[in-house]
Amino acid sequence: MMLRYALRTVRDRKAGFLGAFVALLCAAALITACGTLLETGLRGRIATERYAGTPVLVSADQNVHQSTVKEKKGKAKTKHKAKPVAERAWLPASAVDTVRSVPGVDRAVPELTFQAVPLTGAPGTPKPSYGHAWTSAVLTPFTLAEGHAPQGGDQVVIDRDLAARAGLATGARLTVQATGEPKTYTVSGVARTTAADGRLGHQNALFFSDAEAQRLAARAGQVSAIGVLPRPGVDAGALSARVAHALRATTAQVTTGDGRGPVEFLDAAGARTTLVSLGGAMGGTSLLVAVLVVAGTFALSVQQRHRELALLRAIAATPRQLRGMLGREALLVGLAAGIAGALAGLPLAAWLYGRFVATGAVPATLERTAGIFPMTAAVAASLLGGWAAARITGRRIARIRPAEALAEAAVERPRPAWTRTVAGLLLLAGGAVLVVVLGSLRTEPASTPVTFLAVVVLAGAVSLLGPLLVRGAAALLAGPLALTGPGGRLATANLRGNATRMASAVTPLTLLTAMTCTVLFITPTLGAAAATQAREGVRAPWVVTAQGPGVGPETAERLRRTPGVTAATEIVHTSVRVGLTKYAARGVTPSGLTRTWDPGVTGGSLDGFGDGRAAVSELAAEQLGLKPGSPLSLTLGDGTPVTLTVAAVYARGLGFGDVTLPHALVAAHVDNPLAGSVLVAAEPGVGRERLAAAAGAPGAVSVLSAAQADAARVRRAGAGAETNLLAMGLVLAFTAIAVVNTLAMSTAERFREFGLLRLAGAQRRQVLRMLRAEAVGVLLLGVALGSGIAAAVLTAFSVGMTGSAAPVVLPVVCAGVVAAAALLALPAVALPGRLALRRRPVDVATSQA
Repeated sequence: MMLRYALRTVRDRKAGFLGAFVALLCAAALITACGTLLETGLRGRIATERYAGTPVLVSADQNVHQSTVKEKKGKAKTKHKAKPVAERAWLPASAVDTVRSVPGVDRAVPELTFQAVPLTGAPGTPKPSYGHAWTSAVLTPFTLAEGHAPQGGDQVVIDRDLAARAGLATGARLTVQATGEPKTYTVSGVARTTAADGRLGHQNALFFSDAEAQRLAARAGQVSAIGVLPRPGVDAGALSARVAHALRATTAQVTTGDGRGPVEFLDAAGARTTLVSLGGAMGGTSLLVAVLVVAGTFALSVQQRHRELALLRAIAATPRQLRGMLGREALLVGLAAGIAGALAGLPLAAWLYGRFVATGAVPATLERTAGIFPMTAAVAASLLGGWAAARITGRRIARIRPAEALAEAAVERPRPAWTRTVAGLLLLAGGAVLVVVLGSLRTEPASTPVTFLAVVVLAGAVSLLGPLLVRGAAALLAGPLALTGPGGRLATANLRGNATRMASAVTPLTLLTAMTCTVLFITPTLGAAAATQAREGVRAPWVVTAQGPGVGPETAERLRRTPGVTAATEIVHTSVRVGLTKYAARGVTPSGLTRTWDPGVTGGSLDGFGDGRAAVSELAAEQLGLKPGSPLSLTLGDGTPVTLTVAAVYARGLGFGDVTLPHALVAAHVDNPLAGSVLVAAEPGVGRERLAAAAGAPGAVSVLSAAQADAARVRRAGAGAETNLLAMGLVLAFTAIAVVNTLAMSTAERFREFGLLRLAGAQRRQVLRMLRAEAVGVLLLGVALGSGIAAAVLTAFSVGMTGSAAPVVLPVVCAGVVAAAALLALPAVALPGRLALRRRPVDVATSQA
């Protein structure tokens, strides 16, 4: 019977259930989009291009491994963990002979892969370009479309895509910068693949003679991979097992099929981890926000039906029947909204993935996965969320006696239930604890999730304590609102008498303001601290940067020999792992380091910094228990383990990274050994022109002043923030929709109240003024509470990450947030109010619903 009544209620009260439907639909779409990103990180395909012609591929292990043994109830349990390294790991060349000796191997082709950037100046966004030895062209396979193979160290074969884009043909001259200074080659041939267009989709390939490729790779006695071509009739799977058995004493990895893709595209393999973290963080935050929004929407929906539910109690409907009816209604709405939202989430996920690819956060080589699991999870979350919200919010009206239910339907309770107040205070205490914890976290991966969790928990406290907060705000705003006339006095009375309804509108405004301010200011707070440290720590008046992949060692040496130059410090960026923990690192030239670079040494000294030495930030020293003189065992970017001695501990870790190593050590173990920048200290009178002339190759490098280099760092940091804005932008959009949805629901259902006011003599414009005054009061309260939450959370974040309670808050941006909230809130109240006032008061008074 109650199921039939639920079906009829949903059918006859479409407008009443529209708000709940919209909230659940948006939640389902958001969960589907985040789940798709998460699934892409877990199961996304990375198809091979360069190694399409070799069914079996041998490569080095790209991970750092750690095993821990724990004893539990007298039994030892070994746990293995692995984390990827930042650069390409290389194999010893002796492994080629081992593979060749395996039965069934026709050819074992050593592969060299190194950066080789053609300096063509061709329009458009260039693809990543890699150099190889021509003897490994068979691994794709590449074949000559014109010309001949490279002969000697001054010839190169380019692929068809590069030839077409740069307008090159056989005999043309092409300047390439690989791991050293730029060099000009003669194009001896143009190669094509077996694909229909003869091109690789995501990269350009340049082929050199074997000797030249060995020189450019700068990896004597090593190979990046080994392509294994089986003899005719030999099964690739069986051969891969035999090769793996032959290499069992080494750390080499043997892959086939789609397993070859991650070996080729290391950035795509690393992006999997990024997407899992990003999708999980977005999904978790989205789920918490969705719970808050959906619960508030259903609470408002049930509150608007108090009269109907009270009458059902009065005609002998039992509490169980009432709860069952509300649950079935929610399941019907949740099913429809969940299916629609899951379908809408697929194009949303595609758009978000496309934006991540466009910004460079995710490479296009990691293919997006669109499976059934995120959609199923979204529908299940909609059903469960809607059912739970309806059951919880309808619990009181279903439990109390019929006479009390009728009384509460006529007049709102003077104070909220004590259980709601206690729950709100507990959430407030939990949010305060999270803020305190946030102030002690000093790493971004640890602090970021706690930051957004604190915002949601504090917004949840506002949701539960909302009626009390609204009544307090009404007392404060009574005087100013009274000055606006009868409409203002009516608004004050409504704020006091309908505090629960008004609180349902305050909550999404609070969440929107707090979340938006946190998202917009968290990155500038961290970036400003890092920029300040870098600005204060760079002593060099000049910074030389390259227009290509980097500044070569010969250019840096010419700068050092320039009259008047006292030091030139090359800087190479990478990351290292200590155990499994990842730290940002850089390699710096030891000679004259203190003339160009001051990281704020607080222990030890940089005098004598060089081979076998390292410097670490205070954060790394604290986490690892290090001090000057301590041994530091770490894994370099390509997986090479080294043990160094800590020479100094410094304070400016945000600006200069957590680990500083000698330049020669880092350059020998990274994919790009070229300096990202060269800090130049010079005597007065040495200007830009002299340094540019010493660097040579006009247009290849730029000589920047310290101020110009600082501005460039700030611009790069701003470009990197786009990923964070994209990641949280969907959550903010969902919250903005919730603001409009809740305010529109709250206003549209008040047509009876408006009709009675009109019958009592209020004019249409007076009712509209009342609505505007109410909206302004709700807006002010929501913005004030949201700003307070954001200020507390950002201050704690700043204390933990930068050591000072000085978050970056831009007044213009704050004003924009308030203006955006007003643009959402005021029309969301005004438009439904005008529509409700179109009905004649007499018709409203005599209507049955």
